[in-house]
Amino acid sequence: MGTIDAADVIALTEADLDLHVTHEETRHLLAGPGLPSVSSLVGSGALGGRPLLRRVAELVDDAEQLAEELRDQLVIGAVRSLDQDLASLLLDGATGRISTTCVFPRDPGLLGRSPLAPSLGALLRFAAVTEELAASRGRFASAGYGAEAVAETSERLPSAFAAIAGEDGLAAYWRMATLIRPLARIARPGADLRLDLPPGLLDDDFGSGAVMHFEDVDFPCALTHEPTRRFLREVGLPEDGFWYTLDTDVPLAPLAEYHADDPGAKAGLPESADRLIRLGCLLEDSSLVVDGATGAVLHWSEPEEVLRPLNADISTLAFTVWLVHREQALAEDHGLTEAYEELAATMVETLAAVDPIACDRTPTASWDDGWRYWREVFEDEANGGPQA
Repeated sequence: MGTIDAADVIALTEADLDLHVTHEETRHLLAGPGLPSVSSLVGSGALGGRPLLRRVAELVDDAEQLAEELRDQLVIGAVRSLDQDLASLLLDGATGRISTTCVFPRDPGLLGRSPLAPSLGALLRFAAVTEELAASRGRFASAGYGAEAVAETSERLPSAFAAIAGEDGLAAYWRMATLIRPLARIARPGADLRLDLPPGLLDDDFGSGAVMHFEDVDFPCALTHEPTRRFLREVGLPEDGFWYTLDTDVPLAPLAEYHADDPGAKAGLPESADRLIRLGCLLEDSSLVVDGATGAVLHWSEPEEVLRPLNADISTLAFTVWLVHREQALAEDHGLTEAYEELAATMVETLAAVDPIACDRTPTASWDDGWRYWREVFEDEANGGPQA
C-alpha cells in the first residue's frame, strides 16, 4: 500500500495470535509487516486494547443467535470510505480468507458475511492498486483523460484485480471499483474551472434535446463569473439529473428575486441571496444555486434555512450528474443493485477523487455544518441510493 511509516502500522506478537490464527502466511504477515492503522480503504486503528484480535462472538450480546460460521471469525479492522468505517474486516484464522460484516451487538441474528479477499496479503494488494488509480501513479500514471483513458483504465483495473484474486474471482466491492472508478478519468483538470469536460460529453450521453444550453440573455446581472457563464453557454447542463431538476420554464434569478413574492421565505434567506443564482431544485425543498461572483455551486435548504457547499463549481456539478447517469446504465447492464453499500461507497469515492468539496464533511466556513448532499443521497438506502 505504498510506503507506510512504522508508526502507522500495527504488528501483532505471537501471544496476540495465540491459537486464533493458525494460517501460517497470515501469522507471518501480522507478526511481521503488520497492518496499516489507517489508510484510504482499510485500517486496523480501531482494534485497540487487548486482546487485539476479537472473535465476533465476543462483540455481541447473545452469541447463540449468531450463525455458527461467524462466531470464531476475527475482527481485524474496517473497510473505510473517506472519513468513516463502512464494515468490519473479518479474518478466518484457519484459512486466511477475508470477509466483511456489519456488527449489530443487540441483533446478532442479522449478521451476514460478504467475501472480500482470498487472503490478507491480497486485500492489501487490492487496496494498493486502488490507491494507485486514485493518485494517478504506478500503472495508472500515464492513463491520461477522456473517453480513451476511461476505456484503457477499465481494462487495466480488472486485469490487475484478477491477477490478485486468482481463482476466487472478484468480490462485489472490487467489481464495483472496476466499473465505476475509471469514470473519474473522463475529464482533465481545467484552467478556469476545476474540470475540462470532453466536447459533447453531456449531449452524447443524455441526448442534445435533454441538455439546456443557456444564452447571455438568460443570465441575471448578478452572474458575473465568466467561466460559469461560458460553461452554461457552451457545455450546458442536463435538464433532469435524477436528484436535481433545472428551472427551464422561468428565467434564472437570484434567490432574493426568486422568492420576492414570498415574504416568509425571503426573510430567512442568507445574506448573499442577491448573488446566489437559482439554477433549479434539489430534493426535499432545496435549491441548486451558483454564487454569481465566485462560481461556487451551493445547496440551499429552504426548510432548514441552511446554505451548504454542493460542488466546487459548475464543471464538477456536470460531472456528478454525468457520473450518476453512467451508474444508472451500468447498474442495469451489470446488475449492481444487489450490493448496495459497495455501490454507494464506490460512488462517493469516485466523486471525491474529482471533487473533494462534494464529499468532504469538513466545514469550509462558519455557515457550513458539514452536511453533504451528494453523500447523503448516495448513501440513502431507504430511498434507493444510487438506484433511485
